Amino acid sequence: MASVSDDAATIAGRFVSARRAAGGLQDYPGELPATLAEAYAVQDEAIAAWGQDVVGWKVGRINGALADRYGADRLAGPIFASQTVFAQGKSPEMPVFARGFAAAEAEFLLRIARTPPAGQTRFSLDEAAGLIDAVHVGIEIASSPLGRINALGPVAIISDFGNNNGLVVGDELPGWQSSGFEDWLVDTRIDDVEVGRGAASSFPDGAIGSARFLFELMAERDIVLRPGQWISSGAVSGVHDAAAGQKVDVNFGDRFAISCRLTAARPE
Repeated sequence: MASVSDDAATIAGRFVSARRAAGGLQDYPGELPATLAEAYAVQDEAIAAWGQDVVGWKVGRINGALADRYGADRLAGPIFASQTVFAQGKSPEMPVFARGFAAAEAEFLLRIARTPPAGQTRFSLDEAAGLIDAVHVGIEIASSPLGRINALGPVAIISDFGNNNGLVVGDELPGWQSSGFEDWLVDTRIDDVEVGRGAASSFPDGAIGSARFLFELMAERDIVLRPGQWISSGAVSGVHDAAAGQKVDVNFGDRFAISCRLTAARPE
């Protein structure tokens, strides 16, 4: 009988192979994990198999009855250096899985100032904010070879890198601590059609709450966070399905704008 770790490695290998081939998956490639811990075990195996530098972590929401079922209202997944682009006033091309799931999400990107204290497993909001040295605007590219990933729920999302396939880093917010950025109205447009509006203050404890969640989760998972890594806060204006060839524009109030164009991922 296969062990949980053997099963996790097998499932992770199938996800990684599908990503490398820029392919599609009709269903979860194995038995769906029963718990978030089992899903993170798959993620750990996939990170090891992918073999690329992790430069950040995306945080996503778990809502309603699923939050009660799993005992958490957020989840996390890795962001890799090879898929992180600094916009610098341009509209970069970002790959998505044409045979899987693809979406674009407006995000605030919080940069980690220093490694959280070893052994600390709980953080106040002030302590979490104290570990952040910059906030930027950005776009998360949510994409997976598994087309049904969101329908299958948090354990599927966690298993495949948190459904992340890239990050566009935009302008830094000056004086972010006093800017009130969590209350800014953020709107997202796909091919010039508005698809969502929202504010980070709608999250439980806002964007800083996402940072606190990540610090506590990583302490639990024994993963050391590094200075300079990003925390992608969660979808401020919602999760918006998109496809290769479409253009994504995000306005952060009347202060900042950022955009990208989605392209079809190619086999490695």
